[in-house]
Amino acid sequence: MGRKAIAPAMAVAALLLCFGVAGVVSDASDHRYKQDDPVPLYANKVGPFHNPSETYRYFDLPFCSPEHVKEKKEALGEVLNGDRLVDAPYKLDFHVDQDSKLVCKKQLRKEDVAKFRQAVDKDYYFQMYYDDLPVWGFIGKVEKEGKTDPSEFKYYLYKHLQFEILYNNDRVIEIEARTNPNAVVDLTEDKEVEVEFLFSVKWKETSIPFEKRMEKYSQSSSLPHHLEVHWFSIINSCVTVLLLTGFLATILMRVLKNDFVKYAHDEELADDQDESGWKYIHGDVFRFPKNESLFAACLGSGTQLFALTIFIFILALVGVFYPYNRGALFTALVVIYALTSGVAGYTASSFYCQFEGKDWVRNLLLTGCLFCGPLFLTFCFLNTVAIAYSATAALPFGTIVVIVLIWTLVTSPLLVLGGIAGKNSNTEFQAPCRTTKYPREIPPLPWYRGTITQMAMAGFLPFSAIYIELYYIFASVWGHRIYTIYSILFIVFIILLIVTAFITVALTYFQLAAEDHEWWWRSFLCGGSTGFFVYGYCLYYYYARSDMSGFMQTSFFFGYMACICYAFFLMLGMVGFRAALLFVRHIYRSIKCE
Repeated sequence: MGRKAIAPAMAVAALLLCFGVAGVVSDASDHRYKQDDPVPLYANKVGPFHNPSETYRYFDLPFCSPEHVKEKKEALGEVLNGDRLVDAPYKLDFHVDQDSKLVCKKQLRKEDVAKFRQAVDKDYYFQMYYDDLPVWGFIGKVEKEGKTDPSEFKYYLYKHLQFEILYNNDRVIEIEARTNPNAVVDLTEDKEVEVEFLFSVKWKETSIPFEKRMEKYSQSSSLPHHLEVHWFSIINSCVTVLLLTGFLATILMRVLKNDFVKYAHDEELADDQDESGWKYIHGDVFRFPKNESLFAACLGSGTQLFALTIFIFILALVGVFYPYNRGALFTALVVIYALTSGVAGYTASSFYCQFEGKDWVRNLLLTGCLFCGPLFLTFCFLNTVAIAYSATAALPFGTIVVIVLIWTLVTSPLLVLGGIAGKNSNTEFQAPCRTTKYPREIPPLPWYRGTITQMAMAGFLPFSAIYIELYYIFASVWGHRIYTIYSILFIVFIILLIVTAFITVALTYFQLAAEDHEWWWRSFLCGGSTGFFVYGYCLYYYYARSDMSGFMQTSFFFGYMACICYAFFLMLGMVGFRAALLFVRHIYRSIKCE
């Protein structure tokens, strides 16, 4: 299968991508209602406010529930997001004011009181969706009244929800849910309590058009002081990039110019003149790396993750991931990762064959499992934890089957097709210098030229260019903030790539100048070392900047962040290696090597 054969496959992939993105878009309904029409209100989940991954079904708490709970059919991304929508006990008909309407009277048993009290103590919130608009509220409050002994605290359950809904003609624009602080039930003691759950509705007209009703949820990330910090982050990163690139360009150009002049002069002298520096190892610098199958698999997986990131940014910049487009990001991640597996297969197989590898099938299997394997093992552990907690993060069996089918029917075939195309590309490794038969011995190097030290140096600068923006991303992914300024994030991503490439090139030059010709793995490790710094930031964020707690939340945070940082490592490692490869080819092409 040659390159011409890839075109139809890519066309099919593009078509599938269009369908995948179309499936991400919200409800197909036109959201138009007449007077007294029922408007869909779904109860989603409840959970501790500070533990975003620890969420439970709404009726896991003993609220008023119908005999048969009607569940809403959900898309793949919604299930992956932990959404479990069911019909809510409240009926909010279009443009109908209602004052203190009774939902139900319920006799709470002692175990129900204890369950509600525990939820109030953990600061539980509820989330609903009304005409696809999110609604939040807390289920109760704790009165401490200056007391320090928890046994003296008072626990109250809110029993009256007040909805205020804005409408424009025949469409719902905005909704807020407030709890009546005076309508509470005392849950402090373990005794049976009768509760009258009430709600009231107030409708108000507004001039806000339907097309702008989601802007309210993105304003928090666009406030002046937030934009100020974002732009400060970009300016800081740009200054870092300019200083770094200017410094490296000046030093490298001057040093390389001197090297070129020196080597040109040496060629005119007698043959007994000893060579030194990076030219001295020209016969070994293009010697293929050790564990070439693993190295090619890393490059393939890194290239796929890079392509996935670019596609996600494109969708974000065109507005697909607007606030509370439920599950859109997860759906896009699954679909695009499956469709870009051909990129991984082609890249890995191409490099592996250039390295004169023979067992390309084994290399293809390694490529397919390099990222998915650790991710799958992490998912198995965390899904087991979620099942033990009866949390909504536990995926249903049907969803797991769908993901397995996507991996089997889409990811694997495209990976194989890409691998066959890469194997048949018949490209030889372009090395400007002939490699000698026997490798030269690497001279002893000081500690600061070691792999670990250089990885620390290589990862610190790219991380310093993005760390300010990391807080907002973490607060969005692991909190309740909304991140919508994707243009700024894309600029920061470009800066990250530039800094990673330049610092890897600089360290590769210093390594070659010290006559250490094993630069292949070193450039990859130095490029990807930013992932370790990001994971270190995870520790700082969890213990210093967040209020997350509990085994489940801790497991989910560190487990999935380990997978994300591993993806960072593979992607940026690929970027660092490719930049170093271009540089090494350039400098050895510029001199005459015998």
